[in-house]
Amino acid sequence: MTDIAGLTEIRVREPRRIVDGWAARKRRDLVGADGRLLIVAADHPARAALGVRGDRLAMASRTALLARLATALSRPGVDGVLGTPDVLDDLLLMGALENKVAIGSMNRGGLQGAVFEFDDRFTAYTPGEIVARGLDGGKMLTRICLGDPATAATLEAGGQAITALADHGLMAMVEPFLSVRDDGKVRNLLDPDSTITSIHVAAGLGATSRHTWLKLPVVDDLPRVMDATTLPTLLLGGDPSGHPDETYAAWGRALDLPAVRGLVVGRALLFPPDGDVAAAVDTAAGLVHG
Repeated sequence: MTDIAGLTEIRVREPRRIVDGWAARKRRDLVGADGRLLIVAADHPARAALGVRGDRLAMASRTALLARLATALSRPGVDGVLGTPDVLDDLLLMGALENKVAIGSMNRGGLQGAVFEFDDRFTAYTPGEIVARGLDGGKMLTRICLGDPATAATLEAGGQAITALADHGLMAMVEPFLSVRDDGKVRNLLDPDSTITSIHVAAGLGATSRHTWLKLPVVDDLPRVMDATTLPTLLLGGDPSGHPDETYAAWGRALDLPAVRGLVVGRALLFPPDGDVAAAVDTAAGLVHG
């Protein structure tokens, strides 16, 4: 195990340890006996999304983020992590990924606030690298803007990635939104009907759906929304705004639905208002795994 302070030294002098570490990593089944997952998300920074609540640079410190992630991954009931290569390589060197699910974030090209934000190009993990390093799946953001032609390329690339991951028996985690641009700013439509529409588009991507999972927001009328799919679904946390107790209650109600199989949450667990990452993660783990 390497401490955070030693990561740069390894990258300078022994970069091969990253390759060897992935090859030697102890893996686990994707899901356990209860068929549920709690995944901590840490791929926001690569898309220039560093803010949490009112602090636009809350995730700017890599050492602080890694410390929070290490705390989260050490708690019972946390199944794994979702991240870009830079973050997952650091966690690997720290010894935090042993017997954990590791999901690689793939398309981070649609930077938050950019004029090309809907051009969600695959700039991070590729299916081939996910297979080569022994990761457990790949995640793709799939924002569908009917008024932006860049959506077509995103859908095509997503379909190809889903097919390639399925060829190797790996999870494709698809995060769809029906989205618009208002006054130059991208906004995801979080009403039930828009979410249902995004589900149907996402579920049809790729040459097979046998390893496709969805990552969806908690929206109103969720029982009707979840009736739109038979694909296993993980709920996302998003940028937290309300009181944590309200968020936990909403997650708890949603987890009673048959297709909902867990949570993929980042900022709400890593940056709770009281700063107690362990307590926030333990609450989520209790909701997911009982």
